[in-house]
Amino acid sequence: MTQPEKPGWRWGIFTFRLPFLHTRFYWPEAFQGLFVAAATGMALVPLMTAFFGLSFEEAIAISMIHMMLLTSALIVFGEPYAPGWITPALPLVLAFVLDSYDEPSQRWQAMTAISLNFALLLFALGISGLGKRFVLWLPDTLKAGIVLGAAIAALKRVFIDDADRFLLQQPVATTLACAVCLVFAFSLPMQRLKERSRLIALIGSLGLLPGFIIAATVGPLVGEVIYNIEWGVMIPPVSEAWNKVSPFAIGWPSLAMFIEGMPLALITYVILFGDLVTGNEVIKEGLRDRNDEHIDINPTRSHLSIALRNGIMALSAPFFPTQGALWTGVHVIIMQRWKQGHRSMGSLHDGLISYYLMGIPLLFIFLPLLTGLKPLLGVALSLTLILTGFACAYIAMSIPKTNASRGTVLLVGTALAFFEPWVGLLFGIAATMLLVGWDRDVGALPQES
Repeated sequence: MTQPEKPGWRWGIFTFRLPFLHTRFYWPEAFQGLFVAAATGMALVPLMTAFFGLSFEEAIAISMIHMMLLTSALIVFGEPYAPGWITPALPLVLAFVLDSYDEPSQRWQAMTAISLNFALLLFALGISGLGKRFVLWLPDTLKAGIVLGAAIAALKRVFIDDADRFLLQQPVATTLACAVCLVFAFSLPMQRLKERSRLIALIGSLGLLPGFIIAATVGPLVGEVIYNIEWGVMIPPVSEAWNKVSPFAIGWPSLAMFIEGMPLALITYVILFGDLVTGNEVIKEGLRDRNDEHIDINPTRSHLSIALRNGIMALSAPFFPTQGALWTGVHVIIMQRWKQGHRSMGSLHDGLISYYLMGIPLLFIFLPLLTGLKPLLGVALSLTLILTGFACAYIAMSIPKTNASRGTVLLVGTALAFFEPWVGLLFGIAATMLLVGWDRDVGALPQES
């Protein structure tokens, strides 16, 4: 018998679920979340210190705000997905912001402009219901070109643009970490081993953590990692960070920044829509085994909650695109245990909120954890971008069905990675129309339940 949705405090179409009152705490999810989130949640810190004028402590404060906003998707808005970055858009955004602006304040203003563009776009498409029609209207070749552009931009950032700052500073640790994560995440022989070994399957389910452990172990042995662990508690300097990043403190973006950033908002929406479809399909697949809990799928709520999170981020800690709908790997891991039955996990919302540590930003406060991770953050950034590039590449290459489409996808992806967003997008539209045509394929849509 299907039980009603997990209770909470309703406000409009949203549901506020207070941790420990409305949701139960699960240690297995919290333990994984503490270390996996620590391994990925601060991957942007090296970028913020190298290119955006922040100290390490100020970058930690910004990362803490990002994580708290992500967690609000579960606690404040009642979403049924494990939230995460819109990672494929990150390299395209970095290419635009870092190449177009030299001053840190200008780069923060550009991030504000893109975030507000994205928030307004989501709000309009969510309220009107035009989001589904927009994505269905786009041709598959152009969609694939956008995703491949993200792959090229990610690998270009690691191996060319910022190689001297990150990859070449820790080549052995970074290479080993990337190799381990690529093998466990994508290797076909490893997938067969996972089916035969529960231990291998468990290691594979930990995401980036195995690669980090290898880097943390080998790095000191080859002289690439030096630990200087401090003890105590750090209060992140939120006010100091605010004065360096918020448009209320440094000034608002120019109209030109809003116009130049609009193509990135459109491109990111296409990627986000794919995340929503993926998240819904994973939930629907889980409901075949677990029909005792109602999971409310509501695209309008998702659009509006992501819009609000991006709007708040733009005004307080603008770094696009850290406020998305889905962290696919985590979503699948939690769904797997939820599918085992009520005795394993009472509610999907219990598992999701536990993974995000019940909204308590522990990993941004404890100095031993922060200082222990500090020398590995360059590895984290390279690892995030390389895995993003690999995943985007194989997704993009699986979409085109003809040789003309495959060649066009490469042209579009290269244009988006190397040119300004408007130029790349217009080139992609023209190339698609001239070489392939408007090849639309109506696929799966997120349906409201």
